[in-house]
Amino acid sequence: MKILIVDDHAVIRAGLKQLCADTGAAVLEADSGTAALALQKSERPQLTVLDLNMPGLSGLELLRQLLAADPAARVLVFSMHGEPVYAAKALEIGAKGYLSKNASPAELRTALSRILSGMTYVESEIAQQLAALPGAQRQQLSERDLEILRLLGEGRSFTEIAASLGLGYKTVANTATVIKSKLGVARTADLIRLSVEMGIGRQVP
Repeated sequence: MKILIVDDHAVIRAGLKQLCADTGAAVLEADSGTAALALQKSERPQLTVLDLNMPGLSGLELLRQLLAADPAARVLVFSMHGEPVYAAKALEIGAKGYLSKNASPAELRTALSRILSGMTYVESEIAQQLAALPGAQRQQLSERDLEILRLLGEGRSFTEIAASLGLGYKTVANTATVIKSKLGVARTADLIRLSVEMGIGRQVP
């Protein structure tokens, strides 16, 4: 049995490797999306533990590519994003589980065991939040939408968001207009409110 750990931080990979080794699996490591795709194709691990915050290729896009390369792949997303909308998007794409990096080692072991047994697993707190999240809001938002919503919820201006994401101001403004249409609101202030209510962003005092 093989488990692939995909994370660009060596310290996190080391901790995950120790926990995954408890399953008796051979543990493989990748510190980039390119390395992860190569190992997924060549080694066909029984389980892949994927961080969403990878340099270069976005985590959700990498998840799509991993599943395209190996449709039988069982992927557990292990991310700093504890917001339910990220979990919903990952599960929609095809992940078998979702844990935030705030999860306990015991919960990670449970997730590994469940997914290796052919089941799915979502961190208990996130699962409760998912149940309360309106379906339309879960399904319509792209990864870029989520990132812009998160930054709006943190009190960032369009100019600051553009600089943070390496986008043009017009791109951010146009995307915000599209998000308003998807969520059925008219004002940017409503987006900020929804971001906080959906647990994507947090208001800055």
